[in-house]
Amino acid sequence: MRFLSNVLATIVGLLLFTVIAFFIFIGFIGIMASSEDKVNIKDHTLLHINLENKLLVERALEDPFAVPSIGPFSSVPSVGLNELKTAIRTAKDNDNIKGIYLQTGVMLGGGPALLLELRNELEAFKESGKFIVSYGEIFTEGGYFLSSVADEIYLNPMGAMEFNGLSSTSIFFTNMFKKLEIEPVIFRVGEFKSAVEPFMLEKMSEENRLQTAVFLNDLNDFALQKISENRNIEYSRLKEINDQMLVRKNQDALDLKLIDGLWYNDQVGNLLRDKLGIGEDDDIRTVNVTNINKTTETTNRSSRNRIAVIVAEGEIVSGDSEGSIGSRKFANELRKARKDMDIKAIVLRVNSPGGSILASDVIWREMAEAKKEKPVIASMSELAASGGYYISAPADTIVAQPNTITGSIGIFGLWFNMEGLLNNKLGITTDEVGTGEFSDFMNPTRPISPAEKQIVQNQVEDGYETFLQRVADGRNMTKEQVMEIASGRVWSGLQAKENGLVDVLGGLDDAVRIAAEKAGVADDFRVLYFPEQKTFIERFLSEFSRDVQNRYMKFKLGGEQFYLYQQLERIKSYDGIMVRLPFDIEIK
Repeated sequence: MRFLSNVLATIVGLLLFTVIAFFIFIGFIGIMASSEDKVNIKDHTLLHINLENKLLVERALEDPFAVPSIGPFSSVPSVGLNELKTAIRTAKDNDNIKGIYLQTGVMLGGGPALLLELRNELEAFKESGKFIVSYGEIFTEGGYFLSSVADEIYLNPMGAMEFNGLSSTSIFFTNMFKKLEIEPVIFRVGEFKSAVEPFMLEKMSEENRLQTAVFLNDLNDFALQKISENRNIEYSRLKEINDQMLVRKNQDALDLKLIDGLWYNDQVGNLLRDKLGIGEDDDIRTVNVTNINKTTETTNRSSRNRIAVIVAEGEIVSGDSEGSIGSRKFANELRKARKDMDIKAIVLRVNSPGGSILASDVIWREMAEAKKEKPVIASMSELAASGGYYISAPADTIVAQPNTITGSIGIFGLWFNMEGLLNNKLGITTDEVGTGEFSDFMNPTRPISPAEKQIVQNQVEDGYETFLQRVADGRNMTKEQVMEIASGRVWSGLQAKENGLVDVLGGLDDAVRIAAEKAGVADDFRVLYFPEQKTFIERFLSEFSRDVQNRYMKFKLGGEQFYLYQQLERIKSYDGIMVRLPFDIEIK
């Protein structure tokens, strides 16, 4: 026991030392940062955008002390779309910035819609006449899509390039539940509502396969059209290259004109020196995204006309959940924005696969109330499906990217009968006493009765009717018109625009512009983002224990098993009737 207590004391001591040393280090960074706030950009400078091994997210961390990777408990380095767009616009207007050096390579995250919004910003930068050069040791599908906007693209001679189209992988748990003798009981409405398929099938249904194939092809074709325009390659030829994976070695990419050279980094450096007009032995001056943004002066800071952008990212759950769209938290944000007289319009930025119908309806209510008093615009990012569409429906205008995934207007319920697992696998039996016929309603230790099943199915169908009505009211459609495009079917942004679920194709800036115009403040307004972000110290303290636990579980289980563990943990969060996108969908 003494040995164990000594070991535990040592571990605790090391953890405390790590925390104390961390805060001392942060304090040192703060002192250094305060003396280096002033950034002076000299002539012949490049904006260096390095997205390799980065996670592209909606919002950047605003805390100047936020260092993305420190110590054993650091999280994945992330960069915000808003931060990148500000940097690119600043570089466009700064005469000392001559061009952009873009590195995409292997990106850890950033789906088609976010990449398109960033790509469009780079397109606008090129209108200034300045150049963009991209280099990568490895190009993933998304990384190349972003890099294709560059004037010149170079790949490492020993690197690799992925250019073989998109795929979506779904994980099915049916056989696992059979082995564990757990019986999932499914309640759903809509033949395309595939969120429950992982619990009842061993592979995709034909309806799910159809909708997935349709929107994947739509997203892929859109990407190929963009690449075709920038690389000056016929679309039909580019599609052939993509479909047949004709890039099987690096030389193929060069021969097929997808890149401009197989070069090493130093060779690209020499090219950049030539473009900057400096000597071959001169150092290349670069400025990163963080530092160039320190030179940016916020326009209209004094304006009392404000547009509130409320960023709703994650699954929709009840309460004040961190890392998700907590219904109480976001309802409060909408309510505060509605009552603030300085806020002239509201933009709800949605990136969500959906979640609880109860939580979605709480947020819907505040959206509907806000719409009565000021313009409310929905801006769809990567996903705004199921519950994500539910909360968007009341908006005056819905804006989505062509490659946004949206729709999935359907509903499901999920319940597990654990009797077999408890009795046969674990040797546990149960018994109960109740005062009425339904006192132990939906008891997971026994099979569900036909009467219970009918009650829940009726609730699901009532929820679907409510969902249809919410959409019909918001879109000025009849319920019958909504039903034709509902049934849980997923649509791309392009398809959603055609069938009336989306009004305008565009990004967040378009949504803000529309909001300002509708509010009559297009020439004088300021954008504020909500919810307010926690400080770096608050984030560190709240995430410390979670990071430790996740790292331990990943070490204990291994990578693949840890992924399955995360999915099963997510199942536990399912509470009540759900309006959610297919349970597990990964596009690559």
